[in-house]
Amino acid sequence: MGIFSFFSKEKKQDLDKGLEKTKNSFFGKLSKAIIGKSKVDDEVLDNLEEILVTSDVGVETTLRIIERIQNRVARDKFLGTSELNQILREEISALLGDTSNGSLIEGFDFEKRNTPYVIMVVGVNGVGKTTTIGKLAYQFKAAGKNVVLGAADTFRAAAVSQLEIWAERVGVPCITQGMGADPASVAFDTLKSAISRQADVVIIDTAGRLHNKIGLMNELSKIRKVMQKLIPDAPHEVLLVLDASTGQNAIEQAKQFTAATEVNALALTKLDGTAKGGVVIGISDQFRIPVKYIGIGEKMTDLQPFIKEEFVDSLFS
Repeated sequence: MGIFSFFSKEKKQDLDKGLEKTKNSFFGKLSKAIIGKSKVDDEVLDNLEEILVTSDVGVETTLRIIERIQNRVARDKFLGTSELNQILREEISALLGDTSNGSLIEGFDFEKRNTPYVIMVVGVNGVGKTTTIGKLAYQFKAAGKNVVLGAADTFRAAAVSQLEIWAERVGVPCITQGMGADPASVAFDTLKSAISRQADVVIIDTAGRLHNKIGLMNELSKIRKVMQKLIPDAPHEVLLVLDASTGQNAIEQAKQFTAATEVNALALTKLDGTAKGGVVIGISDQFRIPVKYIGIGEKMTDLQPFIKEEFVDSLFS
């Protein structure tokens, strides 16, 4: 099961509640689309295509789903609308097939390492980046890990102070140099401090500016190079935080950041406040980057590791 127990009844209830708006919106539209229909025909497929697109699944992913269903209709000759839910469930599960389950540090052998596990967190301002870092720190500490935070988003004074507040709340050290400091220097100091403290996990916050992609790329590359002077394989994860409630904007942000740096994990926040939960499916399908965490509320425990089976089950239950 790993370091956390995520299949508890309470966790499942939280997930069901968090996806409620998405589920009600999607299946409400679907029910209207197939009323009076007994089989899946061109009209049903056209309506389904519109529903998926307006649910922020994305055009590319929607067309892939529709094509797969068309192939099944052609193969089986007759598909009833009563079977549509199960077919959609199977196809969406297949599109999420490459998404790995479990937390970021799952499988990392801490016993054989004498340096910490380093997570660099990226994302635009306002997506819940700092909150995500705080909740991750809380979960890792609850799992018995020593955690150090690094405030390398030095472009905004508020970003530094927010991270310090979270660090104090969770009870972990936060390394800062204040607003305007060199982000790479902060990252270096954070790793140096973490090594001396024999920390297990380091989480580095970074600036979320997108007005200058070249500047962003250079800054993130510099942070990487400086950290690798102390830990050659750092960062072990580059976690991109996206706000699910922004729908297609989240997909555009994913394009920007994956072009700027080697993102290898995703966290989607604010799923509980939106009917656009379909964006999880589109992003996972289009970028082939594992969705590791989803945010479904304000509580410390409301940042849940993304378990594909649980997500699909909650969406279709």
